[in-house]
Amino acid sequence: MAATNGRFDHQQLKIRLIAVGQRQPAWLNDAYLRFAKRLPKRDAITLIEVPAQNRKTGSVDKILELEADKILAQLDRDDWLVVLDEHGDNWNTLELSERLSFWAELGRNVVMLIGGADGLHSRCLDRANETFALSRGTYPHGLVRVMLAEQLYRAWSVVNGHPYHRA
Repeated sequence: MAATNGRFDHQQLKIRLIAVGQRQPAWLNDAYLRFAKRLPKRDAITLIEVPAQNRKTGSVDKILELEADKILAQLDRDDWLVVLDEHGDNWNTLELSERLSFWAELGRNVVMLIGGADGLHSRCLDRANETFALSRGTYPHGLVRVMLAEQLYRAWSVVNGHPYHRA
């Protein structure tokens, strides 16, 4: 998706968003889809929900380990993994649009990962190619999906000269 006159060329960027947790309230699902569907199909976001482990499973460490097994099973060896983490890089919209162009030029599948209520196991963080802090604040994980989809759409609009983002 190299930029040509401010627009992506014929290459496509498909992002898989892996999120721990299911059964989000309808309003969150609707808001997520509102932004995810704005992207053209060639530059789509696909949501993969990984069930959160039941707290009865055991300790937080055990829960994170079991969730990591499910998350890592979704990844291919060559996937470029971007983990959302409060300690990650805090990109503004223009920096995120630059990341989109970079990811497209990689020629690899891009996967973005949102952990569950207890965060992520160190194996997921160790596997990450990049970490991104959507915010330094703490938000419900379902709302993070919405915020991320909106930011990805906004960054896409910058690269493509779409009027959604007005600097």
